[in-house]
Amino acid sequence: MAKIAFTAGRVSAFTCPADRAQAFLWDATAAGLGLRTTPAGKPAYVLQSVYQGKDLRLTIGNPGAWSIEQARDKARALQRLIDDGKDPRDLKRDVLAQQAEREASAAAQVEANKLAALTVGEVWATYIAERRPHWGDLHYRDHIDKAKAGGLPSGRRGGGKKLTQPGPLAALMPLALRDLDQPTIEAWAAKEGLTRPSSARLAWRLLTVFLTWCGEQPAYAALLPAKNPAKTKKAREALGKPGTKSDVLQRGQLAAWFADVQQLQNPVIAACIQMMLLTGARPGEVLALRWEDVNTQWKGISIRDKVEGTREIPATPYMLHLLATLPRRTMTEPKTGRQIANPWVFSSPTSATGCLTEPNNPHTRACRAAGLEGLTLHGLRRSFKSLTEWLEVPVGVVAQIQGHKPSATAEKHYTVRPLELLRLHHEKIEAWILEQEGIVFDAKAAPGGLRAVA
Repeated sequence: MAKIAFTAGRVSAFTCPADRAQAFLWDATAAGLGLRTTPAGKPAYVLQSVYQGKDLRLTIGNPGAWSIEQARDKARALQRLIDDGKDPRDLKRDVLAQQAEREASAAAQVEANKLAALTVGEVWATYIAERRPHWGDLHYRDHIDKAKAGGLPSGRRGGGKKLTQPGPLAALMPLALRDLDQPTIEAWAAKEGLTRPSSARLAWRLLTVFLTWCGEQPAYAALLPAKNPAKTKKAREALGKPGTKSDVLQRGQLAAWFADVQQLQNPVIAACIQMMLLTGARPGEVLALRWEDVNTQWKGISIRDKVEGTREIPATPYMLHLLATLPRRTMTEPKTGRQIANPWVFSSPTSATGCLTEPNNPHTRACRAAGLEGLTLHGLRRSFKSLTEWLEVPVGVVAQIQGHKPSATAEKHYTVRPLELLRLHHEKIEAWILEQEGIVFDAKAAPGGLRAVA
């Protein structure tokens, strides 16, 4: 093959005939250095040599990036490697592999640093989003409320300029997840246990389950110790044991309680509190009632149950009477700003959600006026169960109405009570409770038309 000394003019002027796949121009100065080009006009410096008895052609680079002298130096360097018995292709692969390894290591380190910097709050948000489909509304709200930062306007009527308090877990949210160890959690439990032990106990249980979940996730498991750091005797003892609740309405106290509850200025709150006693439902379940949950045709109410998801209970005559007196309000839809029907049975025109919040203060005032201080809204649920003992109602019936888990095999697997059978007992309970209050009314009258007679 003919050789010529490469010059800039000769290199730039070299072209490949259209009838050939490629063409070469060889340098007379550096052995094996050539210029390869194609009809597409993509030239490149190459080195033509022999390695272990076989022809070897290596690409050096484009003339636009390599000067002639640089290409000559590179060709000589490659030839020296070949003379030493080394394949430049293997060396290049090794260099590329090492570079890829360094890049992967650097990327892994960046990711590790990101994980190490993750805060409890960030992982808590991921945890809630993943587990939300498996939770009820109340359980979900507990996770939000216990971790909220607080500092927002209270929003409660009469709250003035008061701000919301941080949830028990708020102090842990800014911490790095890897720093959430036993001493940290024990110190948190000792502090929270002094001011709000009941709320802190629930928060601690939520935190314990959260950390168990973290330990099952490959991304987070390495950030935590093998043993759940929340499961310590010291933390549990710092939060104390829940006391046995004994606030309950006695038979002889019903008349006084009803009289003062019915005197509350807000009829929606009065009806809501009476419904809590007459259904034995959890306060949150009563407040969560929507109009679509009330079936006046079949006289049933669908309760959103934290245990079973939903449960059907009878809509007894006096309950239907209370519901018929409630206002049907409208509200502003947050997303569109248009007026829509308020879906909540116990609605509030001042609430941001349109739903009444737990009426603890009004109930406390009514109980104080009746001489029944200390009776809580949840105490009304206990009262329902206790008062049914006077009527010897089957325990399983009361449990099904209240949404308690079945406690016996027969209840779990063999006893299925239809709504009509529950109604038979529930109406008997309601009539007896109202009789103790001194109310007599026509249970067969149309809802809303029932006339209470003292």
